[in-house]
Amino acid sequence: MGEFTTTIETRLDQAYKGLEEATTSGDDFLADTLTAEIEDLHRLAEDHGIDIQR
Repeated sequence: MGEFTTTIETRLDQAYKGLEEATTSGDDFLADTLTAEIEDLHRLAEDHGIDIQR
């Protein structure tokens, strides 16, 4: 696995964890921001042929 793929997966892990915490604490703005980041990371992975299993 390349460094680019590892970076995307790491950022996704962090974003999903943050999203869970934001949702639990009721921080809707942060949840929306992290949801957008997750969507962007998935789009970036797809554009580069990286298969993300989430």
